[in-house]
Amino acid sequence: MRGCDIKGLHPHPNPLPACSRQASREREFMDGHYLAWSSEAVLRQPNWKLLENCRLCPRSCGINRAGQSGQKATRGYCRQGSTMKVAYVGPHMGEEPPITGRRGAGTVFLTGCTLRCSYCQNYQISHQGLGQQVTPDRLIVKIAAMIDSYGVHNVSFVTPDHFFPHVFETVEGLRARGYGLPVVMNVSGYQSVEMLKRAENYTDIYLPDFKYADSGLANRLSSCPDYPEVALSALDEMLKQKGFLKTTNANPGVATKGVLVRHLILPGHVKNSCDALTMLFVEFGPKLPLSLMSQYYPVRPQKFPELNRTIKKEEFEMVLSHAKDLGFHTLFVQYLSNNITVTNEKPSFVPDFSSPRPFG
Repeated sequence: MRGCDIKGLHPHPNPLPACSRQASREREFMDGHYLAWSSEAVLRQPNWKLLENCRLCPRSCGINRAGQSGQKATRGYCRQGSTMKVAYVGPHMGEEPPITGRRGAGTVFLTGCTLRCSYCQNYQISHQGLGQQVTPDRLIVKIAAMIDSYGVHNVSFVTPDHFFPHVFETVEGLRARGYGLPVVMNVSGYQSVEMLKRAENYTDIYLPDFKYADSGLANRLSSCPDYPEVALSALDEMLKQKGFLKTTNANPGVATKGVLVRHLILPGHVKNSCDALTMLFVEFGPKLPLSLMSQYYPVRPQKFPELNRTIKKEEFEMVLSHAKDLGFHTLFVQYLSNNITVTNEKPSFVPDFSSPRPFG
């Protein structure tokens, strides 16, 4: 995404009261400390065993993706089996400034998704399954080549949770080979707390979405009416683990650890956006780093008419104004482009994963 850092915004003159979660967690979020969580059976399982009764995401399909013990591998909501699929490994210059830096984020776009939003910009990989099968060892080689060739600032796994066992092994392999760059988990927000606990030792930075405050909208567009409550619990866990986003003192500062939350404004759904921002403020306070995205583009026809257009200037300004009024201290804003219209020629920020260079 295209980003611009807005800092030092004044709090709203009548800010909403912080709930107990914010008050009790603020010190933990800043320091990245948390109390040890009591062991549960799911955490004692070897990572690869999780594929046999898959509950890697909150949908908890419970199907056998491993195909072991004489059973044929099956596929759940994510549409993926036992072998990892990857659509693209390469530098990406379109993330927020602390993630992109000067040399880019080292992105790894994984095939499939546990959310599969109807309007997904990456539908070629989330819905159509575009990508190549790859082992963790082979992926390590590809990532190492990217790091050596481009000097990226991090290794960023995009929609990794349905392949967490494979990703964890990949991270272990990279570290064993001396690659110590920060690892980013770029996720939908719809994550299992138990799986996030497993991800803790393999993650430095969480880059989650917070898409919906409206459970009805979440159900219509992503088939997950429980999204708001699940995502808030997931964010709470991410923040307990890593705290708010921390950066180097360079200009621009590059992220080293922590959480940065994204929100994509959807056309015709300003109330959902404003309610989502209010929810984040009440739950986690003004120090939560927030990224507002305006890049919605209908890459394929949508069932709901309002989603067949880009967002309007007044919609964007209403949501941005609300974010400023709430008083978030660190706000990254993807400003609305005046010349984006729905045509056969897709804008440059819409990737084409059938190309060796999806972002042009």
